[in-house]
Parts: sequence; C-alpha cells; structure tokens
Amino acid sequence: MAAERGDYATYWRERAACLREDPDLFFPVGNGGLTPARIHEAKAVCGRCPVVEQCLELALKSGQADGVWGGTTESERRSMSRRAARPGSDAVTPAA
Repeated sequence: MAAERGDYATYWRERAACLREDPDLFFPVGNGGLTPARIHEAKAVCGRCPVVEQCLELALKSGQADGVWGGTTESERRSMSRRAARPGSDAVTPAA
C-alpha cells in the first residue's frame, strides 16, 4: 500500500472510485472518443468518488489533457485553467 511506504502525496489514488472501472471509460481509444453518453457515465463514477477533489487537483497541476479527471472533461479543465490564470480569480471546482 502506498501510504505504508510514506507516499502521502498519492495514497488517495488507492481510494478512487475509478480504480475498479475500465480505463477506456475515462480514456477511450479509437474512433468513439468521449461521447456524451461516455462522459455522463464517467462523471457518474466521479460523482460517487471520495477523492474527486484530489483527482481534479492533480489533473490541473499536471496539465492532463486527455480523458475525464476529477469529474471534468478536457475542455472543462482548459476553461478552469484559463479562469484561474486571470488576475484576481479564485480556483474553480466543478459541481459533482
């Protein structure tokens, strides 16, 4: 277990709801891409995840460009990053 090794920065990943889901749900490969139905299904998993905020924080800090992270799509994270970069703006978190 990562927490036992002292990796406190990432131990939260072991509690992620997506850990037992098919990764293709969040990172589809092929022509299908992230369809509205897949996005909805992936966000539903994120909606019941106890570590969704940590996941989103990681995605924003590391610039994750692909897939659904922390209940957000690529375009939603780009928007959040642009807003956060504006002078005087606060960090934005999505509604789960």
